[in-house]
Amino acid sequence: QVQLVESGGGSVQPGGSLRLSCAASGRIASIREMAWYRQTAGKQREFVASMTKIGGVHYAGTVRGRFTITRDPDKNTAYLQMNNLNSEDTAVYLCNAKILSADDPWGYESDYWGRGAQVTVSS
Repeated sequence: QVQLVESGGGSVQPGGSLRLSCAASGRIASIREMAWYRQTAGKQREFVASMTKIGGVHYAGTVRGRFTITRDPDKNTAYLQMNNLNSEDTAVYLCNAKILSADDPWGYESDYWGRGAQVTVSS
């Protein structure tokens, strides 16, 4: 079974940095895209950043220039480097990946989600 596990969350002061990791495991045939979303209580899930298999990247306007998404395809892992954090970045950060499982008989990819990593920015 395919799983995504995030790590690297924590608490940091405004202006600080954190790096999140998202590791995909299981019987994976290919990963087309990995992305980060974030969610706070009472708000809709918000897109943060994504990176495709061939290196195409997209960022939300609120994080562009401060956050950087990277991938290590050999490790099926995505990273989110977050710099110059502010209080509005406080959220649960969720990893998403579009994965073709090696066990899927039809060759269709599925959306997978991690459980999330808490990021708190506070003085």
